[in-house]
Amino acid sequence: MTNVPRFIGVVLLTGHGLIHLLGAAKGFGWAEVDQLSQPIGPLAGGIWFVAAVLVCVAAALLGRGAPTWWWAVAGAAAVTSQVAIATSWGDAKAGTVINVLLILGAAYAFASVGPTSYHAQWHDRATQALSDAEPAGPIVTEADLVDLPAPLAAYVRHSGAIGKPRVTSFRADIHGRIRSRPDAAWMPFTGKQVNTYGARPQRAFILDATRAGLPVTVLHLYDHATATMRATLLSVVTVVDAAGPEMDHAETVTVFNDLVVLAPGAIVDAPVRWTGIDADHVRGVFTTGDQSVTAVLTFDAEHDLVDFVSSDRYRASADGATFDRQGWSTPLTAHQEVGGYRLPTVGEGRWSAPEPEGTFTYVEFHLDDIHVNVRSAR
Repeated sequence: MTNVPRFIGVVLLTGHGLIHLLGAAKGFGWAEVDQLSQPIGPLAGGIWFVAAVLVCVAAALLGRGAPTWWWAVAGAAAVTSQVAIATSWGDAKAGTVINVLLILGAAYAFASVGPTSYHAQWHDRATQALSDAEPAGPIVTEADLVDLPAPLAAYVRHSGAIGKPRVTSFRADIHGRIRSRPDAAWMPFTGKQVNTYGARPQRAFILDATRAGLPVTVLHLYDHATATMRATLLSVVTVVDAAGPEMDHAETVTVFNDLVVLAPGAIVDAPVRWTGIDADHVRGVFTTGDQSVTAVLTFDAEHDLVDFVSSDRYRASADGATFDRQGWSTPLTAHQEVGGYRLPTVGEGRWSAPEPEGTFTYVEFHLDDIHVNVRSAR
């Protein structure tokens, strides 16, 4: 929820909650309340008071960002408030409008961050992946770079991986904007992901975007070369449900990309067959499970990674039902120290589609933070 709707919600709920104190005052005999003409006894007054407390707590929690369990407080507040209103229906029935809105807000919160939501599923899968991950290995040394092509070895060295433990997992936060076609509107998004490496690579990525003012949530899950991508509008309407061999292959390319872009400290042990092309380019063949994908990495004179190009990516249709093989690349345009490593922090994702689309940027991303060898998804 953005700041303006949240502020409006906090103001409405606070006012709604405070009004309930009138019923409590009349029920407990604290004051004469002319606005409530119907009799209210101590029991009903207690209900009015509890409703006031619950609604005000719901308002305060909403103002602080609404924790994942806000829906339970909001639902209880709406129900209790409506029971109180029913004891003085002729005078207080207008408050039902606020309660209906509060119930709808609680229902949306349950769908978006409750125990069955994509966010809950992401947290469960990320937590399980980190539980399965191998502990951080021995530190990376110059001896570990001997068999790597020179441009790749220089990149690992330049990243600051030397002298640090091998990377077996990371948790990252990103933001940016995304679109489905060259003529489609950009959608701003925030995302978070957990990746693990070793014998069983896993990736859990969740993205929250906004399309035409409505929230879209996308969940990518990858576990040992099997992938799914699902997306919902308003956390209720499924708009993408992608799975199958093409999806598995496409996401293996993404896992390979994450490895070299965000986890250079994991390169030395990665299941990749590297081949030097020239002073600036290296080819890698990444194999995990029954999947094998190829990419060409480009480095600049400063030994920073500036591009990753693969022909093994599949582009999903709008609903995720079909896939087309298209060229894919991630040009990287800024690098800085983050999480103890020098990493690419600004980049794009590009499709090389047939005409009339041609090559176009479909995502722009910024790396906000990263933590390596983590044990918690939070």
